[in-house]
Amino acid sequence: MNKTSKTFLKNVINAMSPSGYENCAAAVWKEYAQKHTDSVETDVHGNSHAVFNKGGETKVMLAGHYDEIGFLISHIDDKGFLWIAPIGGWDPQIAQGQRVHIIGKADQPISGVIGKIAIHLQKPEERKKVSQIKDLWVDIGAKDKKDAEKHVSIGDPLVIQYGYEELMNDRVVGRAFDDRAGAFAILEAGRLLAKEKTQCEVHVVATVQEEIGLRGARTAAFGIEPDVGIAVDVTFATDHPNIGTIVQQEGLIEIDGGPVVTRGPNINPKLFELIVETAEAEKIDIQIAAEARGTGTDANAIQLNRSGVATALISIPLRHMHSPCELISLKDVEAVSKLLAAVIKKITPETNFIPF
Repeated sequence: MNKTSKTFLKNVINAMSPSGYENCAAAVWKEYAQKHTDSVETDVHGNSHAVFNKGGETKVMLAGHYDEIGFLISHIDDKGFLWIAPIGGWDPQIAQGQRVHIIGKADQPISGVIGKIAIHLQKPEERKKVSQIKDLWVDIGAKDKKDAEKHVSIGDPLVIQYGYEELMNDRVVGRAFDDRAGAFAILEAGRLLAKEKTQCEVHVVATVQEEIGLRGARTAAFGIEPDVGIAVDVTFATDHPNIGTIVQQEGLIEIDGGPVVTRGPNINPKLFELIVETAEAEKIDIQIAAEARGTGTDANAIQLNRSGVATALISIPLRHMHSPCELISLKDVEAVSKLLAAVIKKITPETNFIPF
């Protein structure tokens, strides 16, 4: 991955943007998009939307969400402790004991820590139970409620204090690769397409609020009314310890194994075949995943838009999902962008996506 692209990925990962509060990621994403196309805007919902090859006969929508899981402040007690509600799906065991950044009243984030009753003070039966989010609080060092309210307010969002870091073998770790890796990959595909000829008008959309119900993709797809939609998200890598029989249910998905192409009812079969054939022609390694129902990704919202859209889902293998230390391979991300660009170049107004 070139230095410029890697810097963009790092910056968008480090942006604090839980669902409903995506403005920080949007600013980074749009700044990069504006370097490669003149048509970049944000809609009333918060989706950021870059258009490549405006006027192309076939509308293609690429979607990757740039929101992340987080928390918001639900109560400030008399002693200045902050009580929180989850944004998106959390494992409470991961949240406890973490440092957080709060997007509060100041220009700089407010630091705090998620506290719980120390194990020494718990009763034996309590030690066997997993603490719930409702039992955790955030300590920002405030003296009392009045002191805390100088810096934060009810409804302020917060995220875990983990940023982008490079590991060995082109593997990187951080929070929010679900799904800023996808939002990154689709914009990189747009950058590649900006240098190529295509008969498609390509709408590259970084969507909001996926973690709380695929909300941004639904409104964006309605406005664009695409002929073809491809969502890019992350999926569970199953190549790590203690996975057990889950492999039999989810399939073997490996880091560095290449893009994961989903097959199932959520996916248009002819678009699936086009993706597979393109990967073979371009010598891009792919992995196939089966999903027997709606995928729970932006692909589901896009497929069901208006009278229906020919839809596909391409995913990036990821370990440690919905944790502050999500891990992906830069090689897999780059391969997704190249595959998307190659597929779109093959789509013409004559391409038939009627399944049978």
